[in-house]
Amino acid sequence: MKIYGVAFLAACYLIGQVIGKYIGIGLGIGGNVGGVGIAMILLVMSNDRFYKKTSLHVETQAGVLFWSSMYIPVMVAMSSILNVKVALSNGWVAIFSGIIATSCCYLLIPLISKWSQLNLKESTE
Repeated sequence: MKIYGVAFLAACYLIGQVIGKYIGIGLGIGGNVGGVGIAMILLVMSNDRFYKKTSLHVETQAGVLFWSSMYIPVMVAMSSILNVKVALSNGWVAIFSGIIATSCCYLLIPLISKWSQLNLKESTE
């Protein structure tokens, strides 16, 4: 049932938007800072935990998997309409947030790799 996938995607998106808005307020910026990225990370992490902890009908699993895989193209399409020129001309916040987010992702790759290897070993034992 694809409706469960839509509900799962919508919940992750809304939570990410709220967190991004509060990060923006905390930084003194009027806009959302990283809400889409936070939602994407939340979707991937909760999707993985969701499959490990529960056993669902095959149709429900297919719906959640379908919409979680559709999230990235939809968010890229939504982000493409943003005005990057205005964001860059109004300050360095966009540049610094991009550098920080990219750096954090690069630094987390070894940690996530070790974590996934540990989880793989636990699941095979």
